[in-house]
Amino acid sequence: MNTPPFTRVADALTYARALGLPRLDAQLLLAHALQQPRTWLLAHDDEPLPEALAGMLAQGMRRRAAGEPLAYVLGEVEFCGLRLRVSPDVLIPRPETEDLVNWALACVPTAPTHSAIDLGTGSGAIALALAQAVPGLSVTATDRSSAALAMAQGNARHLGLTVQFVLGDWWAAVAGQRFGLAVSNPPYVAAADPHLTALAHEPQAALTPGGDGLAALREVVQGAPAGLVAGAWLLVEHGHDQAPAVGDLLRGRGFAEVQTRLDLAGLPRCSGARWPG
Repeated sequence: MNTPPFTRVADALTYARALGLPRLDAQLLLAHALQQPRTWLLAHDDEPLPEALAGMLAQGMRRRAAGEPLAYVLGEVEFCGLRLRVSPDVLIPRPETEDLVNWALACVPTAPTHSAIDLGTGSGAIALALAQAVPGLSVTATDRSSAALAMAQGNARHLGLTVQFVLGDWWAAVAGQRFGLAVSNPPYVAAADPHLTALAHEPQAALTPGGDGLAALREVVQGAPAGLVAGAWLLVEHGHDQAPAVGDLLRGRGFAEVQTRLDLAGLPRCSGARWPG
């Protein structure tokens, strides 16, 4: 290993500043590596850094300075109070998706249909948040990516939560089964959306289905009646400008009580409806 460019906490922050790294990002990388709170760094400027640790930190700082998301550099992210491991195999869970989880928790069915499915689980964020919040809820999670499913399974083991993971494409992965609640954060970014450029480090298949961005949402809505019990809710996340189209999809498929929820920025981010059976 090459000799690291710094040996103390203060020098590490100076190195990060020279890379153009925001101070907060540098502090978070240091605190994570040292397993200390950020406040600890303020009083330990002269704390020596072992050579191996300093080398890994320098590499992480360069990755972050090159535009790689902080969550990937750290290897983890917090979601609904859970510490989830993430990698470039999965989309980084966003705070907006916590709103979808909160709505889902209000729609959790009681026995005998005390079950829920997370379609396109990625890191397992939604499924694991539901399992954590509602002990006894039977949670199933699907994904077409074996790498993503492996990450989700690892998160479940790490957190000690029970979720049934199934490899497969949307509802086809659980053909013949019915659930009391369905939740999905599918890829919904349109192919021409300029924001995709800034998301180049994340798996593109988890971000966009191409075209107008509605293809995956169409599949989720179209296949839902065969996978839901009467009275079950289907809740999906979508783009801020897609609520009218998603509402039309739900009504056109026969769903009732179509609703849309706003995110913290006041943008329409989630839509849902009840399957009348």
